[in-house]
Amino acid sequence: MKTVEKLGKTVEEAVELALKELKAKREEVEVEVLDEGSRGLFGLLSRMAKVRVTLKKKPEEKALEFLRGLFNILKIAPDINMVYEEDGLCKIEMKGKDLGIIIGKRGATLNALQFLTSLVANKESGEYQRIVLDVEGYRKKREKVLRELALKVAKKVKETKKSIALEPMPPSERKIIHSTLQNDSRVKTHSEGEEPYRRVIVSLKYPPVR
Repeated sequence: MKTVEKLGKTVEEAVELALKELKAKREEVEVEVLDEGSRGLFGLLSRMAKVRVTLKKKPEEKALEFLRGLFNILKIAPDINMVYEEDGLCKIEMKGKDLGIIIGKRGATLNALQFLTSLVANKESGEYQRIVLDVEGYRKKREKVLRELALKVAKKVKETKKSIALEPMPPSERKIIHSTLQNDSRVKTHSEGEEPYRRVIVSLKYPPVR
């Protein structure tokens, strides 16, 4: 973290000088007043105000710090690469040996870790940073499986004319199911339940008349 100390006729003036040097906005820093300064006889300045201004960590920096601390406890050391995508998404990719423990069954551990990392990263942050964790390209493989599942379930719904409820999924995975079937002329999808047990329901658009 970068820190500067500045003097000014007032605390605010000292803070402004620090912000200018750090090229930062007020909400991006933490300010510690070291000396409020004082005025002497007849209002003359006798002691300058002094502040220490520190740049706050960015959400993605806090995310990496959290993950590295956790991996140190687990005694694993994956290679970590951070990628910014066009929509403002921050993707943290991890590669290495014995990383199955991070993924868990059907990505449950990875999704839980992503949720916790996002909470830590965005705590007391001025702007929300969306963060996605991936291990050895797991997200892409999982997306393929979900798209195939969506098509398979849609086919079964058309054959049986009965709605089918899928297993609970996180929002990102439910979105894949919805997008895969959104242009299907015979079936529709919607979500039911409360997180983390919210699930997608696939049903006929036009139920048969009884």
